[in-house]
Amino acid sequence: MVSMNEFGNNLYSGKTSFPFVGKRRLWFIIAVLLVVGSVLVPLVRPIQFSIEFTGGSQFMVVSPASTDQNTATDAVRAVVPEAATRVVVVNDKDIRVQTDQMSPNQTQEVKAELAKAYQVPVDEVADSFIGPAWGENVTRQSLWGLAIFLALTFLILGIYFRTWKMSAASIIGLLDVLIITVGIYALAGFEISPAAVIGFLTILAYSLYDTTVVFDKVRENTTEDADQTSRTFGESVNLAVNQTLVRSINTSIVAALPVGAILFIGALWFGAETLSSISLSIFVGILVATYSTLFVSAPLYAAFRQGEEEIIAHDKKVLKARERAAVSA
Repeated sequence: MVSMNEFGNNLYSGKTSFPFVGKRRLWFIIAVLLVVGSVLVPLVRPIQFSIEFTGGSQFMVVSPASTDQNTATDAVRAVVPEAATRVVVVNDKDIRVQTDQMSPNQTQEVKAELAKAYQVPVDEVADSFIGPAWGENVTRQSLWGLAIFLALTFLILGIYFRTWKMSAASIIGLLDVLIITVGIYALAGFEISPAAVIGFLTILAYSLYDTTVVFDKVRENTTEDADQTSRTFGESVNLAVNQTLVRSINTSIVAALPVGAILFIGALWFGAETLSSISLSIFVGILVATYSTLFVSAPLYAAFRQGEEEIIAHDKKVLKARERAAVSA
């Protein structure tokens, strides 16, 4: 059985190679299907936004006699029959109820019904209200944050790599990560909260870091091509991805393990909701980001440059050298 160290050495030397660039059309088709599927998911299962985005009323029942969620739904609908409710058990002992916006009178009546249903004093039922303007402000600022992040990323990568094509491939990879992660969120019924948005921005930074490391190796390999004729441009890009494959896997595992521990042991076990939203978005995003770097960004960069005259001339030179070597052999 091949050890991880030997496997890594084989990838670095090219003895073992996965066709990330050679089969890029297949990876692009899969990527497009994933993106289209993620975009269509909300049509079947709408994205669940938290009350911070939608606005509404919230009630917290502290230490109720039971944690039956249907009890809360029945209590709310006894006051407002058409109300949409979202009931969550918090910390395994409290009940949180989110509803549409209610009037002051309805709020007091719902508090009384919840206290009666869960057999607690009325002052053990806390209420709060978040207006739609606040939610719109959060949404607007989140989108501005994302737009500024992408614009700065494009600019900085363009300066760092001295080519806009690497920037474009990186940005498309980041959008791929964002769309698929949000699609998974919608499909699984996860709620998008401000904490989840922070997690999304965090995984974009992680994806950017992963892509930059791979592209650094791509630039190193393709620069060497100017002095030798053993590899075509696509083969040099593919070699770079394979050479950094073990590092990408190890980095993803190292990053996912503590986040997974926070998610599955800390957040879900102890019910820390904000921690759960952040760790869930980061956990999903790390897995998607690793896939996107390997199967989307790097092959896309090779596709962007394959039509350049300099690349075409270099590839022809390499292929002719191989033909001559084959004839002489």
